[in-house]
Amino acid sequence: MALKVLYALDTARTQWYHFKAIIIAGMGLFSDAYDLFCLPPILRLLGRIYYQKSTDNFDNNDNNFVIHRHVDSALLGVAFLGTAIGQLVFGRLGDRIGRRRMYGLSLMVMILSALGCGFSICTSPSCVLVSLGFFRFLLGVGIGGDYPLSATIMSEFANKRTRGSFIAAVFSMQGFGILASSIVTMVVCGIFHGASHPKPKEKTPSEADLAWRLILMLGAIPAAMTYYWRMMMPETARYTALVELNVQQAAKDMEKVLDVSLSQIAEDESLTLPQDPSSYPLFSKQFLRLHGRDLFGCSASWFLVDIVFYSSNLFQSHVYGKYLGKKYKSNVYEDAIHVALFQAILAICSTIPGYWLTVYFIDRIGRRKIQMMGFLVMALVYFAIGIPYRTYWQDNINGGFMVLYGLTFLFANFGPNTTTFIVPAELFPARFRSTCHGISGAAGKVGAIIGAVGFGSASHGQTEDHKAVQILLVILGGVCLLGLAVTYFFTPETKGRSLEENEE
Repeated sequence: MALKVLYALDTARTQWYHFKAIIIAGMGLFSDAYDLFCLPPILRLLGRIYYQKSTDNFDNNDNNFVIHRHVDSALLGVAFLGTAIGQLVFGRLGDRIGRRRMYGLSLMVMILSALGCGFSICTSPSCVLVSLGFFRFLLGVGIGGDYPLSATIMSEFANKRTRGSFIAAVFSMQGFGILASSIVTMVVCGIFHGASHPKPKEKTPSEADLAWRLILMLGAIPAAMTYYWRMMMPETARYTALVELNVQQAAKDMEKVLDVSLSQIAEDESLTLPQDPSSYPLFSKQFLRLHGRDLFGCSASWFLVDIVFYSSNLFQSHVYGKYLGKKYKSNVYEDAIHVALFQAILAICSTIPGYWLTVYFIDRIGRRKIQMMGFLVMALVYFAIGIPYRTYWQDNINGGFMVLYGLTFLFANFGPNTTTFIVPAELFPARFRSTCHGISGAAGKVGAIIGAVGFGSASHGQTEDHKAVQILLVILGGVCLLGLAVTYFFTPETKGRSLEENEE
């Protein structure tokens, strides 16, 4: 049955509310990136504060005290575990209870856990890291819940002509979160540095323990600023009409936010949508027959790209030591500032352009082609870095290497890192849409854990096993080729069709 309200959603012109929804939905992704990318400079601070007396963690090459190589991977891994759980739980609740009702709850979990990260009252290294790990797990749960809800809400509000660009714009807020984390880190450390004036090789000042807490807690502000607007959002018209079976209420909600008259979208008062007696439950034989292939394609693609993407992020520790090693200062604040500056440059030159290339091209080229292109270019770059690594790049990380390294981020975001977020929000029926997006995202975070643990074990500062790094870089290239194959055989194109047409 063709409903006027759904047709109006698919054909609505781009309006102010669409851009407002992008900002409201994007703040969760902004906070996700902020909390992930503020961790590398914070680990430099934690290493100086809590491990300064440990000769086992002292690197004579750059006078840096660093946390044990498995601890930083563990802090990432526990956040990814929380994210996977949040995606599954909030994704399912978004279909059972409603997108809007769960939207505010996931954001509140993010806000409180971000504040909790800075309120560890412990003073011993192990106690601080356990406390930080606990709150980062909770933070991951909130972030994970935000993924399926943000993607689903944006897809159900958007028109079919620009839906891909709108969802990609929501996801692109990650790029600004990365940049914001770097700027905040540099500003906070700069203020503390100016106030304390510690000398080189001097014992780390006690005030530095406040700096990392402040950086983490500031990440709660953007999310808190959008909480009110999330609670004021109406339920999506598609959920109200197709899941709650209340077409009249869907029309009224749509009139509140979009420039469309009720007379254009109101159905006959006698119209009812009885529950389809042949409706099938999640993971039933009929569900798997109709949607199992799509769910496998979305989950496998997200799993593979997250192995590569988060391994690339951990590879930055290697680049810090090699490319910036001589520029490192023994001062704790300057140390963190240099790491944050490197991340900011990489975000401006590579990460953010990749996101916005997807925003511009996705409704022109299509999701499937962009995803295949991204996997292919990433594979070629990893082979170019990995195969000659020990003979050329090992002691020669120069401008050429940095260009290649930047391309991995450019084509991850102008490629599968963005499209895997978009496609699951377009393929599945309304009553399974949030759940299936959560399942796909959780599979991705399992891949992120593999990337964090696997690459973290081989690469750490200047003490990495060069042969292991070379092997892992080549493996990452192979993973990208596998992602290309999965996309080719299992990912359909969703461009230019309504959500209901894609479902069929």
